[in-house]
Amino acid sequence: MIVTATLAPRAFSTMLLAFALLAGCARDIPAFVPPDERSRHSFQEPWPANQFLALAYHDVEDTEPDQTFVSVSTDHLIEQLSWLRASGYQPITVDQILAANQGGPPLPEKALLLTFDDGYRSFYTRVFPILKAYNWPAVLAPVGKWVDTPPNQKVDFGGTLIERERFLTWDQITEMSRSGLVEVASHTDNLHYGALANPQGNLEPAAAVRLYDPESGTYESDEAYHKRISTDVDRITAKIIKATGKRPRVWVWPYGAANGEAMEIVKDKGYSLVLTLDNGLGKVDDLTNIPRVLVSNDPQLTNFASTTMVMENYTVMRVAHVDLDYVYDPDPVQMEANLGDLVQRIADMQITTVFLQAFADPTGDGLAREVYFPNRHLPVRADLFNRASWQLKSRAFVDVYAWMPVLSFDLDSSIPRVAARDIETQTTAVNPNNYQRLSPFDPQARQKIIELYEDLSKHAMFNGILFHDDALLTDFEDASPAALQAYQAAGLPGTIEALRADPAIMERWTRYKSRYLIDFTKTLAQHVSAIRGPQIKTARNIFAEPILNPESEAWYAQNLDDFLETYDWTAPMAMPWMEQVPEGEADAWLDRLVEAVASRPGALNKTVFEIQGRDWRTTNGEGEKGPIDSELMAHWLQRLQLSGARSFGYYPDDFTKNHPRLDVIRPAISNAWYPF
Repeated sequence: MIVTATLAPRAFSTMLLAFALLAGCARDIPAFVPPDERSRHSFQEPWPANQFLALAYHDVEDTEPDQTFVSVSTDHLIEQLSWLRASGYQPITVDQILAANQGGPPLPEKALLLTFDDGYRSFYTRVFPILKAYNWPAVLAPVGKWVDTPPNQKVDFGGTLIERERFLTWDQITEMSRSGLVEVASHTDNLHYGALANPQGNLEPAAAVRLYDPESGTYESDEAYHKRISTDVDRITAKIIKATGKRPRVWVWPYGAANGEAMEIVKDKGYSLVLTLDNGLGKVDDLTNIPRVLVSNDPQLTNFASTTMVMENYTVMRVAHVDLDYVYDPDPVQMEANLGDLVQRIADMQITTVFLQAFADPTGDGLAREVYFPNRHLPVRADLFNRASWQLKSRAFVDVYAWMPVLSFDLDSSIPRVAARDIETQTTAVNPNNYQRLSPFDPQARQKIIELYEDLSKHAMFNGILFHDDALLTDFEDASPAALQAYQAAGLPGTIEALRADPAIMERWTRYKSRYLIDFTKTLAQHVSAIRGPQIKTARNIFAEPILNPESEAWYAQNLDDFLETYDWTAPMAMPWMEQVPEGEADAWLDRLVEAVASRPGALNKTVFEIQGRDWRTTNGEGEKGPIDSELMAHWLQRLQLSGARSFGYYPDDFTKNHPRLDVIRPAISNAWYPF
């Protein structure tokens, strides 16, 4: 009894303390979102009209499937086709797609396009009999050079000699094309191999890159590239016409690696459908960028089924934002070692995406004085971006977005810069405390920036462009002569004083500048896509203040709704200390940022929040505080996720110092980690 009397008050006090702690935590938990208000996954939505699922198969084998040829087993193929039929998928023909594109009968629900690449003989011996039994159509895309190989020789399969019996003959292709079930497509004549694409020796898809000549140290010219591609298209087209009596209508990119310049050649030569390799549904109003789900690693039926259920590709993006300045070293051997360390770290992190710096900024002021790719206008610090991008894509299996300034390039001093107007002194000058930017209103500045983006696109393979946060104009900018002239042409006053004098006029001016910057980035993206292909995605950094306080658009010329409408990804800088948020209020600030984005329907599906990995605040004038604790970074990422964010990342990643610590950040950022 004495023991009980002694312990009871302590237990009661402990219980009260627990309730108090829980109550305190409750005030700090992100708001609960009812299930019917949460973002829906795409497979929960009705099948979208006039869209279709395209599957990309390769070889089919009765024995252990060889992944050298991306093979599936015959048994699994039959299981998969049976499941597709039982699940209501309806195979369609190229004729049906083209008819729907021209306003004819719409595609059926759960429309399915079956495709088989490379021209393996298994298509004749195993697949074709199944297609006839099901009465299902399919697209066959052989490589001309491989089918041309004489019976007594081996096929040069990307540098490896393969037995001729593994591949089709033209007679077999002729027979199948006459069945009415098989549409013969072009998979190039002889461009299905890796070609030397940079000084470091990377072999990249021959149809999609400029060839590098190690003897001269130069890249293939525009004219030579166009001639090489055009000649190949002519050759495979002629071979298919000879075998089938029909002009081919479908072009299939080797390795799924599209190229915008080559695509224009293909379109000019009469091809109507162009197929890549990506997740998502094809659309009848976008036939030159048709995604296909690759069926690889001989999947079990459950894995295959989950793949086909991904309709609209709402990607969950997990990002490390990387400075190539950390990789660069004057010693090529050390630079290569640095790159190897970066690639291994990203592979170990198991994320989806790297935002990769394409310009040099060792001083950290955001002004691109040098770049990491061959170009017409700026010094090349090192021809490094293509090497780094390809290594990350092919070895760490991530998407790479080329991170580029929009305006901050250190070009000829005669080109006008963004100027600010000091109303008190009535002087106009470049603001030394802001990004040093070329004026987007000056035609010469615009043209040279476009050419830099074109040069990047010609000399590297990447998945998207990240437009830097330097694309901003304050409420006193741009006051350069070209800008003032543009305002007048738009029906606005021609002085900063007059623009600021009337609130209604200032609002019009603010919206004009926001849209002008948007339009310029769209122009840059169009030039990139014209070279790299329509699959290129766009992302743009946005400051937090225009999201939390829409009136601050006047200070930035950035608008969240504009960004969400324009870009594939909007990338808010969710950096509390950069925004001078008190340390005890950072969580609540992150909650408000996510909530502001989530108030726009579907916005979280195309927003990637970036936290900070460094504290750029200064202490007593002694320089910035430096790296942020890895545990705190992981906490911020988890806070974003608890608040409803689906995609997020951080900047910068310093692989040289293991910051943030891999063991700490990986569980918080990897989408391969459990729980997801």
